[in-house]
Amino acid sequence: MTSYRLLTYQLSDGPRAGMLVGDIVYDLATMTGRPGYATVRGVLEDWANARARLTTAAESASGKFGRRLDEVELLAPILYPPTIYCAGANYTDHVANMARIQNIPMEPDPHELGLHPWHFIKVSRCVVAPGAAVELCSEKLDWEAELGLVIGTTMKNVPLERALDHVAFYTIGNDLSARDLTARPHIAFQSPFKYDWIGQKNFDGACPLGPWLVPAEEIGDPQSLSIKLWVNGAIKQDSNTSRMIFTAAEQIAHLSTRITLYPGDVVLTGTPSGVGAERGEFLKRGDEVKITIEKIGDLETKIV
Repeated sequence: MTSYRLLTYQLSDGPRAGMLVGDIVYDLATMTGRPGYATVRGVLEDWANARARLTTAAESASGKFGRRLDEVELLAPILYPPTIYCAGANYTDHVANMARIQNIPMEPDPHELGLHPWHFIKVSRCVVAPGAAVELCSEKLDWEAELGLVIGTTMKNVPLERALDHVAFYTIGNDLSARDLTARPHIAFQSPFKYDWIGQKNFDGACPLGPWLVPAEEIGDPQSLSIKLWVNGAIKQDSNTSRMIFTAAEQIAHLSTRITLYPGDVVLTGTPSGVGAERGEFLKRGDEVKITIEKIGDLETKIV
């Protein structure tokens, strides 16, 4: 099977869905003869048919009628996901570090307590392109490298053993977090008004995504991928998706018991150790963040 990536790129008349084969980007609607594939959302909403069509298109790529990757402007690969679900506290190394910093005992494995994954939501308009400049909006803006799952078929009450069948693509996300907006000062911890999830997790540029989407069959096991993050060339996060507490399959299977997941939904699966909050170090204007996940690529962001 010919390897390909799905992406969105900018033309003079607006965004278009593209297929990257080698270092050449092809217009997807033209390549497949399907006008509905002018957007990545259109592809995902027809995933039952699109999967085979994309494979055929990739195999027929000849280098003609395409553009070199370095000649196109990449946008976020999905404009815009219907919903972005983000896992909280989902890596063993991250949870252990946070417990050490807070001087609290390490909690047992949630599986032993009969607990399930938990998620919060980022609004889709938080999504920005690879290479985007994100405006500094917080005195404690933190980085969080995350593996992203892109849902390809509607799923509701899906059993664990079939959950990954509903993942069409994988990508990279940066769950940028305004740590100083997490809790409202001068309000008791037991108050229902103490925590501000909107302020902490939802702001312009809060979710860099990309650089493209990699077909699930090219990734194989999502629980064995190296995940790394650098700030200005200095390594900050260096882990592996094997350290997730709740696997990718467990997360989407559980989410599907609560709410129907739809094509184009993105699930960010949590971040490993090495975030700024663990060391009291946060992003500044001019900082450059780079995330690399094995088999996917690099996602870069600049803070301005």
